[in-house]
Amino acid sequence: MGIGKIFTNNQFPLNLNQTELHSIKQKAIYFANQFEVCLMLDNNESINAFGVQEVEFIMAVGAKNSIIGNNEHDFEKLKAFKQTHSKEHIFGYLTYDLKNQIEKLQSNNTDGIQFPSLYFFVPEHLLIINKNHEIEFKSNQFENFDKWIESIDITINTTTATKSKCTLIPRINKDIYLENIEKIKTHIINGDVYELNYCMEFYDDNANINPIEIYQKLQAKSPVPFGAYLKYFDKYLICASPERFICKKGNQLISQPIKGTIKRNLENERLDNILKEELLNSEKERAENLMIVDLVRNDLAHSSQTGSVKVEELFGIYSFQQVHQMISTVSSVIKDDVNLIDAIKHAFPMGSMTGAPKVMAMELIEQYEQTKRGLYSGAVGYFAPNGNFDFNVVIRSIQYNATNNYLNIMVGGAITFDSIAEQEYEECLLKAQATMQVLE
Repeated sequence: MGIGKIFTNNQFPLNLNQTELHSIKQKAIYFANQFEVCLMLDNNESINAFGVQEVEFIMAVGAKNSIIGNNEHDFEKLKAFKQTHSKEHIFGYLTYDLKNQIEKLQSNNTDGIQFPSLYFFVPEHLLIINKNHEIEFKSNQFENFDKWIESIDITINTTTATKSKCTLIPRINKDIYLENIEKIKTHIINGDVYELNYCMEFYDDNANINPIEIYQKLQAKSPVPFGAYLKYFDKYLICASPERFICKKGNQLISQPIKGTIKRNLENERLDNILKEELLNSEKERAENLMIVDLVRNDLAHSSQTGSVKVEELFGIYSFQQVHQMISTVSSVIKDDVNLIDAIKHAFPMGSMTGAPKVMAMELIEQYEQTKRGLYSGAVGYFAPNGNFDFNVVIRSIQYNATNNYLNIMVGGAITFDSIAEQEYEECLLKAQATMQVLE
């Protein structure tokens, strides 16, 4: 694919049509997957809630420098790493169980995937395509974008595919799930919590998949704003998340919690619109969403100028391939003296994946769930040299350990006093639908 004039490690406009953009994305993963570490972030040309999006696609490949969490003082280590590399792009992830370093909590459940608690790296090769299809390409190996594209074509032609094999089974059966919902509702009646995000695991401990193939299938089946492909040595995350955890644009912090889900009817537009209205007017879904909005407002307030926290959009309804979602947008103005890592830490883990009050909710999650969440309910994203950052919520995802052949997907929902256990179970299956289908 030629671009005419030669550009070297610079930012330049490239008039890509949809086919060319898709081709670059598809080719990039084959190049990236040759390395021990890579991360791809894809907006999938989706409509973002409240129009908050700067980047269409990112490929970060190879680690010039990196930091690995070891469950002790990880946020402080990340601060130091960020300070050292403040003029560079930094990419990585935060696992859910970093909560144990924020509050007096613990995680002792089964962990078949075994991602380190935290990992960030400065890439050897970087490709960024912004929303205007302007490209930034940096590499010590390739003198320009054209040379890199040529190398990808060679890689694809010499790549052999592995046939994927996976059979998912639930960690707990439906009866136990329904019983646990009723027990959680008892905690709500007793005033321990007023909302709890309860998740369950589907897993295969003898899986053998081709991560590239599965990622491409999932992105095609479920194009969402926060798609991600992460390879960390023998561990993979294949993510089709519609949710943003937190981003910083200039001096503004933005969080966009999702609470509220309803299936789509793609065969009948009129019925599909009726479903959207049903979601918008659901007292239960609005109550769930509002509870988490209040929690997010409190989380952002720790890092923000007094009086600057506001709800930009409440109960926004956004449509994706399988579902309509209720998304709210909360913003604030960050204090001048707040470290960026602290701004993330003050809001972590995201309230949409815990419930409220947050600490008690996380204690009960540990009690009623049987799987360590790991990267699920964590976040994947980046820090930019200009001081901005953007992180998703890791949901609608596949985690895979290629060494021990363990694969899982986790899925859950918000439990409130009004929750009906059978309906919560069906909602979980709906949310898991796309990921389960690409593994069949």
